[in-house]
Amino acid sequence: MGHDHSHHHHHHHHAEGNIRFAFFLNLLFTIIEIVGGIYTGSLAILSDALHDFGDSLSLGLAWYFQKLSKKGRDDRYSYGYRRFSLLGAIINATVLVVGSVFILNEAIPALFNPGDADAQGMIVIALFGIVVNGAAVLRLKKGDSINEKVVMLHLMEDVLGWVAVLIGSIIMYFWDVPIIDPLLSILIALYVLYNVVINIRNSFRIILQATPGNVDIDVINKKVLEMPKVVEMHDCHAWSMDGSYNVLTMHLVLEENLSLTEQCVLKKEIKDLLKGENINHMTVEFEMKGEDCELDDC
Repeated sequence: MGHDHSHHHHHHHHAEGNIRFAFFLNLLFTIIEIVGGIYTGSLAILSDALHDFGDSLSLGLAWYFQKLSKKGRDDRYSYGYRRFSLLGAIINATVLVVGSVFILNEAIPALFNPGDADAQGMIVIALFGIVVNGAAVLRLKKGDSINEKVVMLHLMEDVLGWVAVLIGSIIMYFWDVPIIDPLLSILIALYVLYNVVINIRNSFRIILQATPGNVDIDVINKKVLEMPKVVEMHDCHAWSMDGSYNVLTMHLVLEENLSLTEQCVLKKEIKDLLKGENINHMTVEFEMKGEDCELDDC
């Protein structure tokens, strides 16, 4: 048991270190990018700088909340601090929406009157972008926490964004098609907005305590009712703290009076039975047949 705890603690520390590394790398690169975007006069690089700034923000928040979630529960937050990560997601989404609207505002008029971007400078920055983000992806690929996986996907998208900028700038270097730059920036901004909408929707589902997508109440009901001593299950609620840590509560009607020891054994059997059902925290309440359930919604 003790070994398991120390392993978990080490893993947590490792995840935090990986996210911190990606955060500082991304932040440094975002600054280089903003300077490079202004220097080359490229809207595509500036819109990718916004994308990266959003990633830096979410990485910084992910790092902060990864540290905060270690605090565990206290009198103020009896479920712990996991849900703070949703707050981070919403702050991040707001920043990205404002930034994307700003980029679109600049890029759409530029479609009709494209400026001259420095294609050679863009090629250099794009190659640098692929290398920097690629290094962060390789570092995070070794991690297995949800936070690390989400961050890795973010950075993977960045690599693809830079590949697009590289292709666009190579075309602009050989042929005179300045419209490619604002076109790329519009595509990147729309892509960022599309992802923001998905993230916001998922965050609100969690805040509104929707049943998690990876928890099937019907399957849980079927499994529990197959147990010999259980005759009915009701008042079953499942929700997620942060998209990965799921909580389940349920009332079970028993066919006979069980001693406290027998109830403990049954509870353990139920928890073992539901191990593969993505439940991290479970509360089971036993009732007898014909017993009045106190709560209205039972």
